[in-house]
Amino acid sequence: MFQFVCLPPSPSPSQSPSPNTTITPPVLHHKIRSTGNWLNCHLRNVVILVSSIYVLVVRCESLAPEEGERERNALLEFKSSLENADKVLGNWNNPPRFPCPQVGSGSPTPRTSWTGVICYNGNVWGLQLDDMKLSGEIDVDALLQLGQLRSLSLMNNKFEGPLPEFRKLGALKALYICKNKLFRDIDDDAFIGMSSLKRLRIADNKFSGEVPTSLATSARLVELRIENNQFNGPIPNFPPTLVIFNVSNNRLEGPIPPSLRDFADASCFLGNPELCGPPLGSVCDEYDYSTYPPPTTTKTDDKMSMLAVIVMIISTLIAIAAIATLFMLYIMGKSRKDMRDYTDESSFSTCTSLGGVGVMVTEQQFDPKMSPAVLGAQAKLTFLRDDEATFDLHDLLRASAQVLGSGSFGSAYKAVLLDGHAVVVKRFRQMTNCGKEEFHEHMRRLGRLSHPNLLPLIAYYYRKQEKLLVFNFVHNGSLQRQLHGKHTAKKQGLDWPTRLKIIKGVAKGLDYLYTELPNLLVPHGNLKSSNVLVDKSMQPLLIDYTLVPVVNVEQAQNSMVAYKAPEYIKHGRISKKLDVWSLGILILETMTGKLPANCLTQGQASKYGSELERWVESIEGEAVEEVFDKDMKDIENAQGQMVKLLKIGLECCEVDVEKRQEMEEVVNKIQQLDERDN
Repeated sequence: MFQFVCLPPSPSPSQSPSPNTTITPPVLHHKIRSTGNWLNCHLRNVVILVSSIYVLVVRCESLAPEEGERERNALLEFKSSLENADKVLGNWNNPPRFPCPQVGSGSPTPRTSWTGVICYNGNVWGLQLDDMKLSGEIDVDALLQLGQLRSLSLMNNKFEGPLPEFRKLGALKALYICKNKLFRDIDDDAFIGMSSLKRLRIADNKFSGEVPTSLATSARLVELRIENNQFNGPIPNFPPTLVIFNVSNNRLEGPIPPSLRDFADASCFLGNPELCGPPLGSVCDEYDYSTYPPPTTTKTDDKMSMLAVIVMIISTLIAIAAIATLFMLYIMGKSRKDMRDYTDESSFSTCTSLGGVGVMVTEQQFDPKMSPAVLGAQAKLTFLRDDEATFDLHDLLRASAQVLGSGSFGSAYKAVLLDGHAVVVKRFRQMTNCGKEEFHEHMRRLGRLSHPNLLPLIAYYYRKQEKLLVFNFVHNGSLQRQLHGKHTAKKQGLDWPTRLKIIKGVAKGLDYLYTELPNLLVPHGNLKSSNVLVDKSMQPLLIDYTLVPVVNVEQAQNSMVAYKAPEYIKHGRISKKLDVWSLGILILETMTGKLPANCLTQGQASKYGSELERWVESIEGEAVEEVFDKDMKDIENAQGQMVKLLKIGLECCEVDVEKRQEMEEVVNKIQQLDERDN
């Protein structure tokens, strides 16, 4: 360390004048000389400082090979613990010298030729090893040597056994290990020390036991997905920071904690028959919510918080030094290219990569407090209907917002404007399939659509990397929620006349789309129970329709229901009968009460397409009297009409596309059905 000392100029003690004494020329001469010495001292210090920064730059660059060597050895050690790694990670055997371009190398991108390695500022920042059929041991100790590792994604592989000791990686911000074969109970303290963790996805494994309470102590956690496991017991009282949350299809029980009651989409909790309370709509017997313990923090977390403060201070000092270094390099005439900034909100792709290829996707949550300047200098909403009240983007961003759910293409939010008007804002990131003018034209086309069974698009916002679509809020929620939410004496399941009314309305809406958009092969594309809303009079309203032309092709193929039809899965064939298949699935779900949601999860189309075929076959194999949903009431003298509708649904799911009926014929058959047998 250098210590700079420059004493201020002062006259000699023997010549110090009194306050009332006039300064004589010798004293003035001495003061000028002292001031000059003081300035010279400071100039020397500046020279020393500049020289020191230069030495530090040279020193840092000389240390870079040592850092790169350590990261390379750590990755090769991690690879040696994996099975099937030699094939998919072959370029790790004979790679460039280091995994990441070092600072000063002029690399314009954080990417590297090392498969699955993502770099930032010359260090390994993330590993994305999805869909590689990897197995063996996840060597956490080897990853410990990657000091800048912040994101780890090992989704859709074949790892088995208990949860590795990821808590050793206390600086991780994102951890994705869904769709593996991990099992056993997770220790209650498994996530203590991971105070930086923001996103955790462990869905689609075989974990059991209670949900670790150490997750509920994290004040930074914004996303938690643990669906499709075997967790049991109560749901911990998570802090209100969560934005994305899903615990469906486990064995959880008891009341939903108060901190999670704002998740209006009940599908986040479905598949846990013993759960109760909002948003499921069921009442918990003799339970006092006031006794629910608030989220707590442990002493360990307090220590980690203090450590975080220290790390923040050190990071700030490092940042200042980095700025000085860049300034020096600029003066010395070295070119520098900007590295892409992966912020705290960055994350890997969702629980299934697109098309089997690992894709890095940044995901920033919609913030009602964001200013329009953040979204762009010309940020404004484009309204499509004259019969709707208008508002600007600033009003929307100031509105109180509530997360409704996260789907295949993005998130949905309920926003209540200052005048009390409630709208739904759907945020899409997978809409870069067409140019700006084509997108605007397609939105105008959607704005011209008008039918009692279509939820109208009232406004939209365009930016290259993301789009916002604005609809009016529908209070009764989705058909999926009506069918699969917990039913009680006060809130019974849908009766037969209501279900028939909904299916008839859906058919009318589809028929309108086919009539108004004759040039589109797939006029809807994503028809499913969660995309059918129900208004106060139980009339159905279709949403997310006619998005195929603007959605990225890979995302449409892997996420939209229409593309899971057998003719597309087996032959890649696209026709207007894809929507007929989707309507058939919806009819069967409505009549049987069975949830095909697991089959409709986004992911590899061939896998879920075959599961849907088996789901349909299982319904065909049941006796008629055992097929219908037991929640249906008032079915006296209606069994004949119910059987007719069920058969229409099965005909829509005909595997041979040539034998499957056209949409017009299906709609006519549905409209001829009555509530009672003739």
